[in-house]
Amino acid sequence: MELRQDVRPACGRLAPSPTGGLHLGHARSFLIAWLASRRDGGTVVMRIEDLDSSRARPEAAAAALVDLKWLGLDWDEGPDVGGPRGPYVQSRRSAIYDEALARLKAADLVYPCTCTRADVERAASAPHAEDEGPTYPGVCAGRSASDALALGDRPFGWRFRVPKRLVEWDDLVLGPRVLDPSRSGGDFLVGRNGRGVSYQLAVTVDDALMGVARVVRGDDLVASTPRQILLYRALGWTPPRFGHVPLAIGPDGRRLAKRDDSIKLATLRERGVDPRRLIGELARSLGLARARVASSPVDWIDAFDLAKLPRQPWTAPRF
Repeated sequence: MELRQDVRPACGRLAPSPTGGLHLGHARSFLIAWLASRRDGGTVVMRIEDLDSSRARPEAAAAALVDLKWLGLDWDEGPDVGGPRGPYVQSRRSAIYDEALARLKAADLVYPCTCTRADVERAASAPHAEDEGPTYPGVCAGRSASDALALGDRPFGWRFRVPKRLVEWDDLVLGPRVLDPSRSGGDFLVGRNGRGVSYQLAVTVDDALMGVARVVRGDDLVASTPRQILLYRALGWTPPRFGHVPLAIGPDGRRLAKRDDSIKLATLRERGVDPRRLIGELARSLGLARARVASSPVDWIDAFDLAKLPRQPWTAPRF
C-alpha cells in the first residue's frame, strides 16, 4: 500500500472523539476550525476518532454528527457523506496505520519496548505534567526494530525514537512555539503489538492522507504537536499549520468535562435552546460581536480572523 500525502490548501477537519457527549467547549473549538477553513474557501473533513475502543461508543459518534449539524456546521467529506479519502472513521483504517508503522520499522525509527507504565513511573526521576506522564527513561532504547522477533509472546509497544533537538512551529493562535519533546515525554508510543497504533500516529497519518493543511484544536494538545511534526518528517511528509485554541472553563474555573450534562449540546438541544442563540454567544466569545446576536455559523465567515482570537480561556455561560 502506498501512503502518499495529499495537499489541499485551507483544508481543515472536525475530529470528535465519541467517548461522551459534546459540550460547549467542543462547540467553540469546532466552530473556530470550521470558520478558519470556510473563511479561505477550504474543504472541511469530518473524521470520527474512535481508536480508544474501551471508551468509544457508536451512539456517541452518531450523536456528535447530530449535535454539530444542529449548530449549523457542515462538512464536505465524512462518514455520513462519503468522499475519496475515506474511511472517515479511525477504527476502519487499521490497514493504513499498519502500513505507516511498517515504514517506521523499516527505517528503524521505532523499537519494541516491554516497559509497563508502572516501570516508567518508577524509573523516572523528574516531575511531569499530569496529562503527559513521565519522560521515558530509555530503558529499551538500545533495541532495534528487528529485536521484536526475539520477544516471542511478551507484550510490548513500539516507541518512536525522539531526537534530542528542539521542535519549532509558528502556531496560528499562540504564535512561535519551541518545545523539546526529548525532555517532555521522550520516546513515545506509536503502537502496541497486536493492538493497533496510538493516537499520535493515527492522527498524523489521517491528516496527511486526507489533505488537512490546517489543524485547529484545543491548547491541551500543544504537547502533542512536536511529536506529530516529528512523525510527519519521519514519513517524508510536510507538517500542516497548527493552531491551538484556549480551552473553555466553567464558572468555577475548572475545565469543562463531558460528565457535566448541563453543558452538553444534546442536553441544550433537548431543552429547546435555540442554536442560533448559542452561536451568537460563541461569536461574542471570539471577539466577532460585542453582544450576543442570534445567528448561524455562515454569518461570521467574512468577519473571522484566526490570528485575532482571544488568548485567554473562555468561561462558558449557562443556557
